[in-house]
Amino acid sequence: MARDLAIDLGTANTLVWSRGRGIVVNEPTVIAVNQRNGDVLAMGHEAYSMIGRTPGHILADRPLRGGAITDFETTARLLKLLIQRAGASRFSRPRVLICVPSALTEVERRAVQEATLLAGASEAYLMEEPMAAAIGAGLPINEPLGNMVVDVGGGTSESAVISLGGTVSLEAIRVGGFDIDASIQNFLRREYGMAIGERTAEEVKIQIGSAHPEGDETQAEVRGRDLMSGLPKNVVLSPAEVREAIEEEVAAIVTSVIAALGAAPPELGQDLIYQGIHLVGGGGMLAGLDRRLAEATSLPVHLVNAPLECVVLGAGRCMESFDSLKSMFIGARS
Repeated sequence: MARDLAIDLGTANTLVWSRGRGIVVNEPTVIAVNQRNGDVLAMGHEAYSMIGRTPGHILADRPLRGGAITDFETTARLLKLLIQRAGASRFSRPRVLICVPSALTEVERRAVQEATLLAGASEAYLMEEPMAAAIGAGLPINEPLGNMVVDVGGGTSESAVISLGGTVSLEAIRVGGFDIDASIQNFLRREYGMAIGERTAEEVKIQIGSAHPEGDETQAEVRGRDLMSGLPKNVVLSPAEVREAIEEEVAAIVTSVIAALGAAPPELGQDLIYQGIHLVGGGGMLAGLDRRLAEATSLPVHLVNAPLECVVLGAGRCMESFDSLKSMFIGARS
């Protein structure tokens, strides 16, 4: 018998939960394809290590951008590999719940479901990531109480106020961790005449990136290529420079959180004074983002215990209580 699966199909990372086994896959959403014969050479961590280092006939890339599928066929192949790795086969086709950004259009959602069915699922359901994150964080979403989740992912940022099992107000923008990485790349290109890759920019963000000044700040040496000479070049960056580089993206996230709060009824706003804001997603781990949001909203901000796994764990709980929670799913395809 096929196990039920829950998949957090993120722009940056994909996680797969299997009934009775928990999280069985946690890999970057990257696939490497030989363009001469169409063979899949690697996926996940192995393919991620190839980004920017492949010959012309091998493409190592992310098939999703901004939470949406940019390459349908490659995404279907990636999902097929993930479902197979989770233990499914053509003789045991599982029911699959896919978590998607709420910013997706109806056409984009249908594409995700079609890709999931093509990958070997017997039934494909969708669930919005903020709701799954709230369940994964253990928030009392079915009570008449305001709960707020801010999910900062690789391609999207979503702010949702939830009460009585439904979303009361929602703000979703296509700004996330990858946009922050791109701003760091652009800053170095503009200020230092140096080109760095996507992976290096992410390492800079993790090492010294912040949304709010921290007490003890250290500089970091960044290695790249000089745009004029083409030779290797080193630059020493300070956290203040990185904050300047990513200010536009951080400000957009803060503005969307304030907009979601402003759209919520006053009674739920009162609840949030005590409940606070719960920060999830890989982008939510940016140093100082919780303090920046707390200052902008005058509300307590909590980074949840497992920000990267929160969404898929919430979706897994929904699959365990399928009949009682399926009203939260977005349609079904089989």
